[in-house]
Amino acid sequence: MLSNWWEVFPSEEVHFECRVYDSSDWTFIWYRNGQPVDDADSNVSLNSSHAQAFLTITAESQLYSGTYSCKAYHKTKGISTESNPIQLKVYANKPEPTLGLDPKLEQMFPGEYVTYQCMINVSSGWEYLWFHDNNEIKESHNNTHDIVSLALSHNGKYSCQAKRGGRPFYTERSRTLTLRVSEPPTPILKLQTSWSDVFPKENVKMTCNTGSPNWNFTWYRNGKPLQDDREIMTLGSSLLNITSVSRHHQGEYACKAHLDSRKVSSALSNTINLTIYENIPKPSLRKDPVWISMFVGENITWRCNVQVGSDWVYHWFKDKKDLVGTNETLRIQLRSHDAGTYWCKATRGQSTSTKISEQLIQNVQEIPLPSLWLNSLWPDVFPTESVTLRCAMADNSGWTYTWRRDNQAIAGDDTISIGPDGATLSIGSASLSHRGLYSCMGKLNSRSVISNFTSGLKVNVYEKIPTPSLSKDPVWNPMFVGENATFTCKVPVGSDWVYHWFKDQNKLESTNETLRIHLGSHDAGTYWCKATRGQNTSTDISNQLIQNILEIPLPSLMLNGLWTDVFPTESVTLSCAIATSSGWTYTWRRDNQAIAADNTISIGSDGATLSIGSMSPYHRGEYSCSGELKGRSVRTNFTSGLKLTVYDNKPTIKLEQEPEHMVLHTGDTVSYSCHINVSFGWEYMWFKDDTQLSESGKNYKISSVVKTNTGSYKCQAVRRQTTTIFKTEQSQPLKLQVEERPSANINVLTGWSEVFATDSLELKCEVEGNETKWNYTWLMEGQVILNTSSNRYTVTPQNDPKQSDYVCQGIRPGRPSYSKRSDALATKNLVLKRRVLLSISGCILFGIAAVFFGCFLLRIIKKPVEDDGGPEEGELFLTMAQLKDRDDAPCPLVDYITNVDLDHLKKGEADIICSESNAVPVTLQEDQVVTTESSDRTPDEEGALVSFQR
Repeated sequence: MLSNWWEVFPSEEVHFECRVYDSSDWTFIWYRNGQPVDDADSNVSLNSSHAQAFLTITAESQLYSGTYSCKAYHKTKGISTESNPIQLKVYANKPEPTLGLDPKLEQMFPGEYVTYQCMINVSSGWEYLWFHDNNEIKESHNNTHDIVSLALSHNGKYSCQAKRGGRPFYTERSRTLTLRVSEPPTPILKLQTSWSDVFPKENVKMTCNTGSPNWNFTWYRNGKPLQDDREIMTLGSSLLNITSVSRHHQGEYACKAHLDSRKVSSALSNTINLTIYENIPKPSLRKDPVWISMFVGENITWRCNVQVGSDWVYHWFKDKKDLVGTNETLRIQLRSHDAGTYWCKATRGQSTSTKISEQLIQNVQEIPLPSLWLNSLWPDVFPTESVTLRCAMADNSGWTYTWRRDNQAIAGDDTISIGPDGATLSIGSASLSHRGLYSCMGKLNSRSVISNFTSGLKVNVYEKIPTPSLSKDPVWNPMFVGENATFTCKVPVGSDWVYHWFKDQNKLESTNETLRIHLGSHDAGTYWCKATRGQNTSTDISNQLIQNILEIPLPSLMLNGLWTDVFPTESVTLSCAIATSSGWTYTWRRDNQAIAADNTISIGSDGATLSIGSMSPYHRGEYSCSGELKGRSVRTNFTSGLKLTVYDNKPTIKLEQEPEHMVLHTGDTVSYSCHINVSFGWEYMWFKDDTQLSESGKNYKISSVVKTNTGSYKCQAVRRQTTTIFKTEQSQPLKLQVEERPSANINVLTGWSEVFATDSLELKCEVEGNETKWNYTWLMEGQVILNTSSNRYTVTPQNDPKQSDYVCQGIRPGRPSYSKRSDALATKNLVLKRRVLLSISGCILFGIAAVFFGCFLLRIIKKPVEDDGGPEEGELFLTMAQLKDRDDAPCPLVDYITNVDLDHLKKGEADIICSESNAVPVTLQEDQVVTTESSDRTPDEEGALVSFQR
């Protein structure tokens, strides 16, 4: 291997040589990990001669790591030989040097020594490059770089890099290390205690600070290093502590910093001048203003002053008590509790305290309030009267006074005179302009002491003498005998009035403002008053009040129901009222005993009603009430009694029926009546088979019974109060059976065979379902025409030329006494209709017989012939439907009906005769059969036709 190292990095070249000594004419093959090396690889270069071969590999990646060897083949001798193997390692990445610094200090100072070291832990053969702020340092190629004496120019960032090989392979550049070189810091000297002028035994502290650790310090006073002193502590450190100063500690102080391990020293710090006083001074105390006695509200300023030193904290005292405040001045707006003896002292630090100052006494008084009073008789006066006011302090020396009216200043004029010091104010002749609220205040001469204004003294001047007002308590009118009334006569202005009372022009004896009367009937009348003051002042008379006096009324006692006799469980409400006035409450009695509400008796909120929800014999008695007027001592007498009767039991009720038959027939009339034997005010309820009916009267009538009226009937009586209902027991039941009334029917006895021989009709009336002997009533057009025992009636053109409607009915003495009326029978054109029907029937029978007979003859006489296209044999006989569709067939009835008969027919009946479609007899509604012929018909009735209903 021609290269100097077996470990390489990406893009680095490796050179191998394979040589056979003492011979030539060889060929060579290169192997990596036993596999021939691919000479087509762009990173592989092969060269060979007769006795040697060269392999150059550019190691682009770790794929080129492995064991390399070569094999030589002799071209003529046919022999081969293998070389020794060489292990090659290719790293994945370029190496990065590690940069170290000694000493490892963040801050260096000029003149110090520093060494950088660049280290690569892999492979060998490296040559080193050094950089300062990315500029190569040309003179250094070792793995160390020394700076023997640092200067400020050496500040910057340092890094290194390594290379090797003929075609140099460069490593990555190392990380940078910053070198900071600066002058040593100048210490800053600070006074830690509060003042530089101090007193003996005070403490002084100074600090010397460079802003970084590990510095030692030397202290100087007046330019010379400090010597050991028992009062100076921590000498050599950053703190200078003089625990108890004395005069010899006075001077100018400074400090210097040292790094002993690196032989670095700073310049001198700033200086502090320390002044030491010989003694602690005594403060002086003064006050402004200097008056010993002052008033509340005045301002005073106390000043405590120490002539030397600074930063004094002042302490204030009054009567051996500490005051709040530490300033040199103490300002107080005086109050009464601020009176006392004041002094002060000053302190600073923990140990320095002055002596106490001299003591000053201060007295504080309340500002007095002047006294204001009226020297004349009344503050409310009338025009031309005089008024004098006076204002004065108890200690009147040194005070002057000022006056106000309604908060406006007053000055003397031609109507008002004020004394020389303002103590009096006189109004010689009062007028309206002098009205107002007067007050005064005092001011101490040459001081800012002003009293408050006095409370106001009102002076009122009226335009004229007022009129008194008369009132009464209570205000009720009318009032009742025995009540108390108080009249008040009030003059709204002025004072010292004398009052005079009058009733109905008569003067009363009282002269007071009030007149009290215990009312009797003679006290009714008209009241008024007037007032006087002094010798000349008299008011007009007051308003007049009329007082009416009534005798106490008697309440009205009323029963709110309709009856005073009641049954158990019924309710009763009594009311007591006085109609002439309101505001009454009421009290109740029964048989002269007071009544209170209980579980059966409720009394209204004002007692006006007494309600008994469920009466019992206990509640029998005579009830009365009395009234009492609310808020007044007025009570009526009790009313006369109202007697309530309470029955022991509920009343009995009886039900009666008319007629009394249990069995009735449809159409009959039946009436029921409900009877109760006591009291009144009853209503009635009716029941059929225990189901209530809508009827409510005492009587219940069914005008025309039907079978559904069959059932059991009962009644019950009730009577109603406002909120309750009282019911009797139900009556005894009465049963009613309703049967169907027999029906009457009319039959026509005239036979079909007689219709062409007669114009009369014989009718028969039959009552169905009963064998009892009946009489009969015949009706024509609703009018009775015959009452007979015969059930037959003949209709002829003589007795009924109009051919009317007939009805019959059965009559008998027993029950049922009559039958239902029959349905009406219409006799109009009945004979003609039967003739037409009979003719039609004959024509139909004759036609049928003729058709069959003709067919029979044709079958006998007709010979068979060839088919000539005529109708088939089956078509010779037309069906009834085909005959109906033909219009060429004559009507067979034309020969049998005369023109006279046709004139009597209606248009619809004529169509029956002339239309072939009516071959089958169809009757009109008025021709429907009333009844079918009876199976037990007599021989003379065999030929009768059935009658037709209308």
